[in-house]
Amino acid sequence: MGALQVVTILLRLLLQSRAALAAENLALRQQVAVLQRSVKRPRVHRRDRIFWVWLSRLWRGWRSSLLVVQPETVIRWHREGFRLYWRWKSRKPCGRPKLDAEIRALIRRMSRDNPSWGRRRIRSELHLLGYEVGELTVAKYMVRGRRPPSQGWRVFLANHAREIAAIDFFTVPTVNFRILICFLVLRHHRRTVVHFNVTNHPTSRWTAAADRGSVPIRHRAQVPAP
Repeated sequence: MGALQVVTILLRLLLQSRAALAAENLALRQQVAVLQRSVKRPRVHRRDRIFWVWLSRLWRGWRSSLLVVQPETVIRWHREGFRLYWRWKSRKPCGRPKLDAEIRALIRRMSRDNPSWGRRRIRSELHLLGYEVGELTVAKYMVRGRRPPSQGWRVFLANHAREIAAIDFFTVPTVNFRILICFLVLRHHRRTVVHFNVTNHPTSRWTAAADRGSVPIRHRAQVPAP
């Protein structure tokens, strides 16, 4: 149905009487009922979809006059048109402009020739050359060399066991329901308890003295290796 036909029909509806409109409406509905019995699924063109989407936005009673398809189908047509409109609206690429190939090559060369330079240093050097580039952009195009694998916990203990001491507090309940606070210092490389102290009234002075090592050693023991 073209636009001229729609305008003609609207003008004719405005000039017709109420009885003529009712008779024409009845005749059209009877023909639609015959078509529904004979045609399993009517073919709907794009112009028909546009018409019903437009009519659903202007007339509240469009659902009662819709017989060709379901009202949910018209709503789906409207949603598809909305998506197509915003797809056309967003067809232009957005975001930051792409960095020039010359600047990208310069960033790679700086990072390759100066492995100790970070993104801030490279950004400062580019600023001196007249190029304004963000730190994240510099980090994106930097050349990163292969780093040596990080050492595991076993390797770390094997390399630094002589310099490591484990210090901890724990509590011990007694038979007469007293709570004793124990302070323990353990050297890893010898597996020896080098400091052990017990008190039932811990104070900040006692803790500070234990940290300095001025508290007398009450017990020294050898811890067997697992």
